[in-house]
This record gives sequence, C-alpha cells and structure tokens, in this order.
Amino acid sequence: MTVNSQAVAKIRSVSVPLLDLKAQYATIRTEVQAAIDRVVESQYFILGPEVEALEREVAAYSQCQYGIGVSSGTDALLVSLIAIGIKPGDEVITTPYTFFATAGAIARLGAKPVFVDIDPCTYNLNPAGLEAVITERSRAIIPVHLYGQMADMDQIMEVAQRYNLYVIEDAAQAIGADYKGRRAGSVGHLGCFSFFPSKNLGGFGDGGMVVANDPELADRVKLLRNHGYRPKYYNKVVGGNFRLDAIQAAILRVKLTYLDQWTMARQRNAATYRRLFTKAGLVIDAKNDVSLDQEQGVIMPLETGLGRHIYNQFVICGKRRDALKDHLKQQNVGTEIYYPVPLHLQECFADLGYRRGDFPVSERAAWQTLALPIYPELTEAMQAAVVDAIADFYRHGAIAG
Repeated sequence: MTVNSQAVAKIRSVSVPLLDLKAQYATIRTEVQAAIDRVVESQYFILGPEVEALEREVAAYSQCQYGIGVSSGTDALLVSLIAIGIKPGDEVITTPYTFFATAGAIARLGAKPVFVDIDPCTYNLNPAGLEAVITERSRAIIPVHLYGQMADMDQIMEVAQRYNLYVIEDAAQAIGADYKGRRAGSVGHLGCFSFFPSKNLGGFGDGGMVVANDPELADRVKLLRNHGYRPKYYNKVVGGNFRLDAIQAAILRVKLTYLDQWTMARQRNAATYRRLFTKAGLVIDAKNDVSLDQEQGVIMPLETGLGRHIYNQFVICGKRRDALKDHLKQQNVGTEIYYPVPLHLQECFADLGYRRGDFPVSERAAWQTLALPIYPELTEAMQAAVVDAIADFYRHGAIAG
C-alpha cells in the first residue's frame, strides 16, 4: 500500500525543525546585543562580575546557596567528581541511558562507572537497583534528570545516606525542574548544569555551572575550576581550566529572565501533542516496557506528578523507530535519537564486562524512542504537521515489511 499523496502534500507544506534557535534569538536580539556590548566595553572576558552575577542568579533560581560557573556541563561533572575526592579504583553508580559525559567524567579520573537500569516510564535511574551494585569501593551516585524530569530523589538520597555516598545530580537537561518542591541541583551534594545552546537555558557556545548548599564543597569546586590557585600563582591543589567566559554569562543572564516563560511554552506544547495524538487515535495506553510489535501508535512521555517537568525533550516510543525517523525526515520534520547506543554497549567501555541484555530497559529505550520538536516557538500548526506525519506513517503503508 502506498502513502496517501494528499496527506503527503499537506504535511510537506509545513517544515518543522527539531530546534529553531533563530526564532528564539529574534525575540531577545536587542537585549543580548546590549549584554555582549557591555562585556566588550568592559574588556573583562574571563570570570569577573558578569559570571559572579550569573552564579548568584542561577543559584537562587535553583534553591541553592552557591553557584560556580564552569566551562561546560561535562566539566561541571568532572570538577564535581574531583571535588568529592574520586580517585582511580573508586566506583560511581549511574545510568547507562544518558549522554556520554555522565560516565565519561567518571572514567577520565580512573574510576569505574557502575550502571543501574532505568525506570521504564521515566527513563531515569531506577533506585530499586542501587543496593545490589554497592560495594566497598562505591563512593558516589550520579542520577540523571533526563529530558527535563527529575529522578526519584527521595529514594536515591535514602540509599546514599545509608551507605555514606555522595550524590551528584546530573541536571544538564533539567534547570528549573523540581521534585516535591525542590529544584534540580538542590537535593544532592552537588548539582551540574549545562548551558549548551540546545538546552532550555542555552548560551552561544559551551558553558555550565555547579550548584551547592555545602560551603566547603562549593569552595573546593571554585578552587579547582581555576588551576587550584589562591591567590593567583599560589597553587593549593591541582585543578584545571574550567572557567566560564563573561560573554556567555552575560547572554545567559538575559535568557534566564525568560526561562520560566519558555518552560511554560514547552509544557503547553507537550499538552498540545497529547491532545493531538489522542484525537488522532495514536496513543498507546501502556507502559514503555510493553511489546510494540502489534501496536499502531506511540507511547507518550510520562509525568510522575511529583514535580515540574520542563521538557528539554519530548520523547515518544513507537514501533519501527528508525523507519519512522526516516519517514519524518522526508516530510520535513526534524527528530533526534537520544541515545542510540546505551553506555554499557559503547566500545570504549567494553572492558567493564557488560553485555547486551544486561540492562534491557535502557536497551529498549535506546532502540525505540524518538525526540520530537518541543521548543517554545513551535506553533500548533507545526505540531499538527508532526502528528499528521506520524499518523501517515502508521496508517498508509509506511510500516509495511
């Protein structure tokens, strides 16, 4: 059966990119240019008053006492691990279904990433698997607040406290998310944000921040991010160059004032998707661990009801994901796969000894999920085009074979 030609023509009349940063910039251009000019006129480009102001503002926004601007979300994780004393031979527990940096930062210090499978509905680390992997070498847990929804932090913190483990929140995708009234980054010992351009709060390049409520840990991170010296040229510890540029800080300060407004737009768009998918009869009323072999539709992202989901990504789960992605590309709809290979199956981690099947929920997520456009400037007409294209895939022969 061939794809309906009228449906194709209707869909192709609307182009929907995965992300449109130009649309966002158009609304704040004057303010951003003024912020950049302010830094250029000051000629203060590394750290300084703009970075200090951003640190205060992001810390307050995240319900934390301290913020330390760093060079990227990856470096936020790395410097946090150094700050808590992670060394070769230590074990740090995390999820295999996340961006590489989460485990890569652990491995760079000679420590061992130890993986725990994810919850099938939220894609976040499943606390039920923690105790089984804790050993005498365990030093920390890194839960990832994936796609903009926080992990089940009460259970994670309870286990961590019982075994005297540090908790570093990987909140790269979750600035402004909360869990039972507590903001991402404020629950664990340290919280790590990324300001990569695609994030809800994104800069014009790389950038990140570590937040904390513990003054000693915060001070150690601050010391480590600038070669470990205090005062200048007097090195107390071996640190690194993890500094945040002033221009990035100035731009982020402008964007931070709009962040809640943009989050509300993302939440609105998520609700619109749910309505449109339901109207189209495409919603599979099942958990993510069901077999999709006989299903003609998609599983929607789950909101736990325990806090604020900020929708850094809107991730669906459906049959023949790769073919669906190809079909949507043909209909001018941008999508992305996060993440096609779970970390325990990455070549660089082969020496950890994991095998296919060790973390079945993570593997299923890697092979069945697809991110749709969710950015604030998305229109309902664009979302309708996305849903029409997916309906076209499932109803007009694109799934044959």
